[in-house]
Amino acid sequence: MKTRYLTEGCILSKEIRGLSDRPIMYEKTVLTAELIEALQAFFITEVSVDRTLIDGKRFFPKEVIDPELDQVEESSDFTELYLKSIQAYKRLFRNWQAGSKVDVAMIRLIMIPLLDKALEEPRNILMLHHYCNKEDYLFHHAISIGLIGGYIASKMKCSRADVYQLAIGGCLADCAMAKLPPKLLTKTESLTVEDYEEIHKHPIFSYKMIKDSSIIKDSVKTAILEHHGRLDGTGYPKSLKTKPMNLFSRIIAVADVFHAMTSERTYRGKQSPFKVLEMILHDEFGKFDIEVVKTLLSSFASISIGSSVKLNNGFIAEIMFIDASHQTKPIIKLKDSGQVINLSLTRELYIEEIL
Repeated sequence: MKTRYLTEGCILSKEIRGLSDRPIMYEKTVLTAELIEALQAFFITEVSVDRTLIDGKRFFPKEVIDPELDQVEESSDFTELYLKSIQAYKRLFRNWQAGSKVDVAMIRLIMIPLLDKALEEPRNILMLHHYCNKEDYLFHHAISIGLIGGYIASKMKCSRADVYQLAIGGCLADCAMAKLPPKLLTKTESLTVEDYEEIHKHPIFSYKMIKDSSIIKDSVKTAILEHHGRLDGTGYPKSLKTKPMNLFSRIIAVADVFHAMTSERTYRGKQSPFKVLEMILHDEFGKFDIEVVKTLLSSFASISIGSSVKLNNGFIAEIMFIDASHQTKPIIKLKDSGQVINLSLTRELYIEEIL
């Protein structure tokens, strides 16, 4: 039985041994919430349990109750796993629209296997904008904030537990979008002042929807509330001006704006990751945590070497080299002519899309 499906009252049918071959927990141990959390902290993914709980009731694990989520976990290909996760999140979102409470445990079941797979193949994380479409933008955005945020946290040497926490929090940052008028979510024309006022309420409502969860830390709950705040005091909600944003807030803020600006939305076109990172780094200077931005930028740059790109003039090129001082303007080689161009020396040319 996978530990993520355990509930309080499960009884171990076999002892659990650690690396020293000494028992961590003995056979017939009755699992509490604390013990289950300890198993996950030790990265123990599977245990053997009785089919009867301590109260005498039959144990029906979530892997039996919700086979679709189990299918998400079983996928071996990142793209397949990602797209199944989108559909799983979409079903949950529809439930929230119908009035259901947010089940954070279900978000954890979606995000952890996907993040584990993504961290094995990090290039996939930085190419998430390719999957996004206008119709399902909200669902792609939620999953992508979690993945990008978790990736940044891992590169900043956060603990694996905090990386998981951040991924779950990032995924839930926009859960209150389910409470907005449906016509606002699918609007194709430019948003009005009134539309923006409505949308700007969502961090507060997202926080209210998850504030009683015992699965996520208080600092992550705060990050959900603060993820549209900015270090210079701008952003929203406007009431959050009395204390500095915590690290989780600052990471989710960058992950959110990076994916949003690189994705196709109903009322706005997408921009290239290099252009977006340059805008965040320079045009939006002072709004975002510089270390968080630089972590994402350097990771993106190193993974992008060898990638094919389309320039704004329509030419196709390959990224040959990225100078640490000009990470958004690499040296490229045109596919047709073989000409080498240093984009840091030309203003008229820039990367429009990574292929």
